[in-house]
Amino acid sequence: MKKGFEFLKQIEKNNDRVWFSEHKTEYDSIVKENKIFFNQIYSELQEYDSLGKIHIFRIYKDVRFSKDKTPYKINFGAGFSRKKPMLRGGYYIHLEPNNSFVGGGFWSPNSEDLLRIRKEFERNDTEIRKITSDKDFVKYFGELQGEEGAKIAPKGFDKNHPAINLIKKKQYVVMRKFSDKEVFSDNFQKEVIATFLAMRPFFDYMSEVLTTDLNGASLI
Repeated sequence: MKKGFEFLKQIEKNNDRVWFSEHKTEYDSIVKENKIFFNQIYSELQEYDSLGKIHIFRIYKDVRFSKDKTPYKINFGAGFSRKKPMLRGGYYIHLEPNNSFVGGGFWSPNSEDLLRIRKEFERNDTEIRKITSDKDFVKYFGELQGEEGAKIAPKGFDKNHPAINLIKKKQYVVMRKFSDKEVFSDNFQKEVIATFLAMRPFFDYMSEVLTTDLNGASLI
């Protein structure tokens, strides 16, 4: 992992195609090591959950619609989706010098799912409050995160509703940060798995919400 981080630091200083081409052999070696690590995470996590595909993100950026035209990312990452339609939520690991984290949740729920989640919290926020106040959840993640989609309240919702802080969100995600020292430690993989497993009560609850209507009837 240290070798990969040193490479990322060099990319940050030399983010151009000429430099990258000159160091492509080194990059290819690091990618192979990363794939082994990410696939080990995938295989172990598969023992505890039903996963779909693993997605190892490429280092090449899509700069077509970005003001930042540097061609390469300065991180390595991988995502692990759960098997739909019954299971919802996704796991993610992000490796970057001084900015590594393990996260998961619902980054971009479609409009139908987002409305269903908001309606659930409007109806009853007891279960989600219980999950996010559990000692293990707080230990690993602190609190439920995610960008808000409305400053006051989404259309059709009461701005004074007790659960408005949840209803306003357009993302529902959790994250645990890791220092470089922790990433380089021998038990990092173990901690990644433990962090992912700590997401399960949240994922299982949200899966139930997204696969039923407000009366609890299955949509599948």
